[in-house]
Amino acid sequence: MAKIYIYGAGSIGCYVGGRLLAGGSDVRFIGRARIAGQLRSHGITLSRHDDSRWHVPAERAVVSTDASAAADADLVLVTVKSAATATAGAELASVLRPGAVVVSFQNGVGNADVLRAALPRHTVLEGMVPFNVVERGPGAFHQGSAGDLEIRLTPAMQPFVDAFRRAGLPLIQHKDMVSVQWAKLLLNLNNAINALASRPLKEELSQHAYRLCLALAQKEALALLKRAAIRPARVTPLPTPWIPHVLGVPDAWFERLGRAMLTIDPLARSSMSDDLAAGRATEIDWINGEVVRLAERLGQTAPVNARLCELVRQAERADVRPAWSGEALLAELRAAAQAVAVDTVTPRNAV
Repeated sequence: MAKIYIYGAGSIGCYVGGRLLAGGSDVRFIGRARIAGQLRSHGITLSRHDDSRWHVPAERAVVSTDASAAADADLVLVTVKSAATATAGAELASVLRPGAVVVSFQNGVGNADVLRAALPRHTVLEGMVPFNVVERGPGAFHQGSAGDLEIRLTPAMQPFVDAFRRAGLPLIQHKDMVSVQWAKLLLNLNNAINALASRPLKEELSQHAYRLCLALAQKEALALLKRAAIRPARVTPLPTPWIPHVLGVPDAWFERLGRAMLTIDPLARSSMSDDLAAGRATEIDWINGEVVRLAERLGQTAPVNARLCELVRQAERADVRPAWSGEALLAELRAAAQAVAVDTVTPRNAV
């Protein structure tokens, strides 16, 4: 049986790894001492927004705090925060056997490239986790929204596909993962808005002003992607370019048109909101910051996403966490956009 390792036993890593383990696969975890202690004491309890539940007893939850444990890995799923990707690559490079496959199940669009640079003799694949996972207690992880795992299509991954299918986590395989990653990132632009709102996702997305904030950020990103000749994949029932327009409809209409976006656990929050609540650094630079960097490469600006980056960084440093109303945040983002040009992305040398 193939040996699967989860490098980064946080919420996503424990949930995906736990599901694979519950499905009968040989899965080991590498993570921090806090999580390691919880899994050894409590095992892994998993739940999903549709009331499905799984439990893996503690004796089956094999976990280490040392990357050297992955020396016999056939497949490694990297689920660390983006800031730790370079460290993950360096540690894995020193221990992985030839032929091991590595998958980046991380936010952002460039983490697989970072891993690939550190692991030139291994197959490194881009992956995407579309759903939200929250830690609900010691060893307990809850999937708060729907979606299937997506991954780059390659022969090297085929020996592991059945393991994901048995776990109820079928892999959607794509030749072009760049378009999929950007489509996911467009949705993840809401992470910052949710973190600044300090509300559950369902409550936030049910309010028109917050949705208009997300629409501004998405329109800005879509304009840049068009300039870059990148066409985001369709990862929701709605075509990606339609989403900002649907976000702008009145609340009553959005309940019908945006039903898929509201199919989420009432208590779920974005991972960025959870990071702020726990006093951890966020992944803002790998989400909204990716849009800002794309703009810079194109000689453009992205004032809405740049302002969201600034506001989240301020919240990271604040003694008291802010809780922006939708109207106040919308006014702030509109002001940022108008300081450059109204509703457009403009060249840096524009008059």
